[in-house]
Amino acid sequence: MEAPETHYARSGGIHIGYQVVGNGPVDIVFIDQWFSNVDAMWRLPPLARFVERLAAFARVILLDKRGTGVSDPVPLGGLPTLEEWMDDIRAVMDAIGSNRAALVSGVGASYLALLFAATYPQRTAALILVDGYARLLRSDDYMPQAPLMLSEAEVDDIRAGWGSAALLKRLSPLDYRVPELKRAFAEYERQSTSPGMAANMLQMLYKSDLRHVLPAIRVPTLVIAHAESARIPKAASEYMAAHIEGARYVELPGSENLIWAGDAGEVLGQIEQFITGVRGAPELERVLATVMFTDIVSSTSRAADLGDHAWHGLLDRHNEIVRSQLARFRGQEIVTTGDGLLSTFDGPARAIRCAQGIIDDVGALGLEVRAGLHTGEIEHSGNDVRGLAVHIGARVAALAAPSQVLVSSTVKDLVVGSGIEFDDSGSHVLRGVPGEWRLYAVRH
Repeated sequence: MEAPETHYARSGGIHIGYQVVGNGPVDIVFIDQWFSNVDAMWRLPPLARFVERLAAFARVILLDKRGTGVSDPVPLGGLPTLEEWMDDIRAVMDAIGSNRAALVSGVGASYLALLFAATYPQRTAALILVDGYARLLRSDDYMPQAPLMLSEAEVDDIRAGWGSAALLKRLSPLDYRVPELKRAFAEYERQSTSPGMAANMLQMLYKSDLRHVLPAIRVPTLVIAHAESARIPKAASEYMAAHIEGARYVELPGSENLIWAGDAGEVLGQIEQFITGVRGAPELERVLATVMFTDIVSSTSRAADLGDHAWHGLLDRHNEIVRSQLARFRGQEIVTTGDGLLSTFDGPARAIRCAQGIIDDVGALGLEVRAGLHTGEIEHSGNDVRGLAVHIGARVAALAAPSQVLVSSTVKDLVVGSGIEFDDSGSHVLRGVPGEWRLYAVRH
């Protein structure tokens, strides 16, 4: 989907950049974080896909609040108030003729969404809070597992790491390990706000307390929390749901504290059902990709010989080597399979060279690895991949010899001219896959 046109609304004397996506029967103001850039967000694929899915059943309103993204800055060293940010939302809604809208809030925008819903119930059709909070620090009667204060070291760490995916590392550690996503999020951070603003906002978030606002909210409210939360305790969501009259609480599996990360399809399904009363079928992203399966040869016997402690240490070093090679060749780790990994690539030649690099480097650990590759259409569902191509890749890997990269004929045909050479490994019947498949071993 192409990025929509950016427009400007006037909030007092401030210019607020905004976009409108979709033309559904309900309006949604989507506030992913306290920071944003309505132009740059379309280069962050999972966030863009999330907005596209919302736009399938609603008119989605995106905006950069003052001090962020393409909107006017705030005075140097200053911070906008929640009241000013509420004014920005109202100004954009007025500009596009939206009388009422559902507010969908990610982890960093909870305070704004809570205050807007309480202050302007006539303009709030519904309130959806994902991994939200009314307070972040513990007190005598609130979240004993939460920190008592925000350390200066944490503030300095955010300031120093801003523009290098500092928040991705904290809020979705699994996604932080995906090189492409880490790079895209780092760019998004840089284009959304400055390091100084980020550090100041972090301090504001930890100093604020909106628990007193919760009883004043009288709009339909959905509170979603992730059970194995990476950063924001699910107890914060439970507290909000217990203190907002009539709120519905939903707990989902997963650890990600970014609304678009992890199994975003389940979050979207909950949002759509709450707002419209109907839950649409999940949309899967289909792309052409090269699937690579790797696994350690004779891992069971090696584990028995070494013992659990030594084996797990060796396995950790193996995983570090694999991830280093994935980063080098633009591979995306999908899942760890115990003694191996499933990864995807946007080019088969890079996948082959990655597999060769893994085999070479783990040899220094006294390990042998086999790899199987196939190129075909896969379906992305959250952080998982599906499709016949995945099954074919797994079957090819199972036939590979130790220290061998075995590929399907599809892969071989796609890398003509790359300088990669092959030896014919004959035709094979792949369990559960129709027909016979010609396989080729990469000549090292």
